[in-house]
Order: sequence, then structure tokens, then C-alpha cells
Amino acid sequence: MNVLIPIADGSESLETVTLTNVLRRGGLSVTLAAIGRKTEVNGTRDIGLRADTLFDAVSDRDFDAIVLPGGEAGASALGAHPALVEKLHAQRLAHRWFGGICAAPALALAPHGLLDGKQATCYPAFRDKLLHWVDQPVVADGHCLTSQGPATAIAFGLALIEKLAGHNTRQRVAADLLAES
Repeated sequence: MNVLIPIADGSESLETVTLTNVLRRGGLSVTLAAIGRKTEVNGTRDIGLRADTLFDAVSDRDFDAIVLPGGEAGASALGAHPALVEKLHAQRLAHRWFGGICAAPALALAPHGLLDGKQATCYPAFRDKLLHWVDQPVVADGHCLTSQGPATAIAFGLALIEKLAGHNTRQRVAADLLAES
């Protein structure tokens, strides 16, 4: 199973690293892809993030899931990237997993109709931007998975592992992380 995590300047560093780490512990192939022209991006809190590749190099590939980290500036940049938005629409239409955490559901997904008809969550300060906001750490609706913020990144990753690799893999990774499952 392969997962695309697009990143941009301003992507939430804690969420990006946590999601990548948790998903790879679950045996998923994760591709960090930077939008723009360089693989080095400036994450939040002055933490540099290095992508595996550029988004343009993998934009024609199919992924089992595409999930966006938050960070207000990063989520806004991801939502303003037309090729990524088009890929997310194709992902939804193909009934493949997509979603985001923190600011991403509100600033990158909802403005493009990707959450229409879906219950979702996001960082509480942005909840008025979602039509059907749910106050839960992780919300799954159809093939859409959303989460609230940095502290919920492990739960978000574990939920995605369960969707893609099954309950037993989620349980194993949760136990290794000393996380609630």
C-alpha cells in the first residue's frame, strides 16, 4: 500500500514527521512530495523537512491514500496547488483514501468541495469552515479520514494503517508506540 503526503513551506512539522513515521512502521510505502521546485521545505517551528521527491514527479502515479498535514501556511499552499487539488478530486472519485489533519481539512479540502456531504474534523479554530464538523480526534466518512491536530497525529496514522493494512497491523504498531489502540 502506498501513501502520498504532499508538503509545502509552512507544513506542520510534527504532523508530517509523525504521520510518515507511524505509517512506515505499519509497512506502508510513504512518499513525501514537495510542491514547488525544491525538496527542502521550511516546516513549522523552523524545522526543515526534506521530501523524497517533487509532487510533479509523482503526480501521474496512483496512491492508495493521499493525506495532507496541517500548518496554516502549508495547508493553504497545498489547497492553492491546482494539480494537487485535481489529484485529490480523482482520488475521491476513485473511492481511494484521502484526507488531512489540523488546518488541512478546512483550508485545503473543504474549499474545493472535497468534504461536501462528509462529516469531518479539523483544528477546532477552523471548525466554522466545515459544514459537518465533528468534535472527535479522528473522523472517517466513506474514504475520507480527517483529524484535529498535532496531538492526534498518532491516532490519525493508526486509523489510516487500519484502513489500509488491517486491524492486526494497527494493533502491532500501536503496541510498539505504547499508544492507545
